[in-house]
Amino acid sequence: MTTEAFAPAKINLSLHVTGQRDDGYHLLDSLVAFADIGDRLWFDSAPDMRIDVSGPFAKGVPTDARNLVWQAADLAGWCGRIRLEKNLPHGAGIGGGSADAAAVLRAFGAGVDAIALGADVPVCLRSIPQRMAGIGDVLETLKPIPDIQVVLVNPKVIVPTKQVFDALNSKRNPPMSGELPTFSNAVEFCDWLRCQRNDLEKPARVIAPQIDTVLEALDDALIARMSGSGATCFGLYAESASTAAARIAQAHPDWWVASGRLISLFG
Repeated sequence: MTTEAFAPAKINLSLHVTGQRDDGYHLLDSLVAFADIGDRLWFDSAPDMRIDVSGPFAKGVPTDARNLVWQAADLAGWCGRIRLEKNLPHGAGIGGGSADAAAVLRAFGAGVDAIALGADVPVCLRSIPQRMAGIGDVLETLKPIPDIQVVLVNPKVIVPTKQVFDALNSKRNPPMSGELPTFSNAVEFCDWLRCQRNDLEKPARVIAPQIDTVLEALDDALIARMSGSGATCFGLYAESASTAAARIAQAHPDWWVASGRLISLFG
């Protein structure tokens, strides 16, 4: 019997770098949400492990033990054929590989220590709004967020995460401001979010100036910001996100542009 899974894009609505441990791991305080945009996976039991990759971003995806999907299956003790449809760009700051690995663990890895696969995998396991702290291992489920539409834009530029962290001037910055309040609508939510930060955005914009152009293209959003270490940026909208996405895609046909909704606690 085939099992199907969805791996939604992870969006760091805020990302505060609050410290660095002696072992080099960075400490974060991040508001993480997920979009109904993502990769898809299908699992079939088989005597040997195999990964087949399709989709617009299939090129360059390893189909052996280098792939986090393979590693997650190994960790879960599952073996079989995995068909992976890559709809999310690589190295884009939206957790594509981590979301794929989390999808495997949701299906077969109950009780497995997800942090062993990377800092973003634990938060991707539930794929609902969460506050992520520590090295990604401290998670807090949030109150329901309002219905919010989103546009994701990537200029098809890969920004190496290590390079961005290395370029960050201060590794010890203030965390997010207190407990998250209750929001009655998208405008209130974005007004609060505007007071938060992504500490990696400034160094990433130096490394990849194309991010500046992406953010300018999202200037009609309630808020526009870079996700993760980049180069994907998001724009949040109360309505008409698909119209904004169509406009941006027409003006920049060489970019990856997608629109959808944030996944809330309401499902």
